[in-house]
Amino acid sequence: MGIFDGRAIIVTGAASGIGRAIAEYLAERGATIGVFDLNGAGAEKTVAAIAGKGGSASAFQVDICDYAAVEKAIDSFAGVNGPLYGLVNNAGWDEARNFIDTEPAFWRKVININLNGPLNMTHVALKHMVEAGEGRVVSIASDAGRVGSSGEAVYSAAKGGTIALMKTLARECARKGITFNSVCPGPTDTPLLASFNESSGGKLAPALERSVPMKRLAQPADFPQVVGMFLDPASSYITGQTISVSGGLSMHG
Repeated sequence: MGIFDGRAIIVTGAASGIGRAIAEYLAERGATIGVFDLNGAGAEKTVAAIAGKGGSASAFQVDICDYAAVEKAIDSFAGVNGPLYGLVNNAGWDEARNFIDTEPAFWRKVININLNGPLNMTHVALKHMVEAGEGRVVSIASDAGRVGSSGEAVYSAAKGGTIALMKTLARECARKGITFNSVCPGPTDTPLLASFNESSGGKLAPALERSVPMKRLAQPADFPQVVGMFLDPASSYITGQTISVSGGLSMHG
């Protein structure tokens, strides 16, 4: 028996990277996964990978910035697999740019994906969880939202907002059986970091590796365990918390 047997959990941005690793980890432990991603083909590949290991998942090509689309997709997933138990807000996007070189259209895109997306997903999911009388929400934020990150001013602001959202909802829903927590990746070997590294002429990734006490970048496989801990039904007394997964680069006490 897995700890998530019979529980329906949505993971956004699960077509690749950290999101796919989380989705596969939860499915291996019995969860029924809703793979939400704008990349429909990638979402189907995640579903196939889960099914290949005997797990249960379904793909939804959805733009998390579109509230109506989010509502339709969540209602559809929960209608078949519910009640909805868990939500992992993982989807995100950014480009490395100095703030002074950005423009409002760029700000809107970054904020839409990294803050409005989790707002939309959480707002709809919360209605289902309140009705069910229990639930878990975990947002993949970023250490950029805790300590800042050069070239990521708007992204940092959006991720800081997501952390604040989780803390506020943890207070609002403390007596409803629903918990809200954040996981903050440090430098991670993902397509996003690869794009940043390319723009730096290949200098960024080696510099980050040197700065991390463990002397390596995080891998997608470094995150599912802590997400699973927050989602665990036994973790009902842990809410409003933010934990960094950064190889010791950032330490908060």
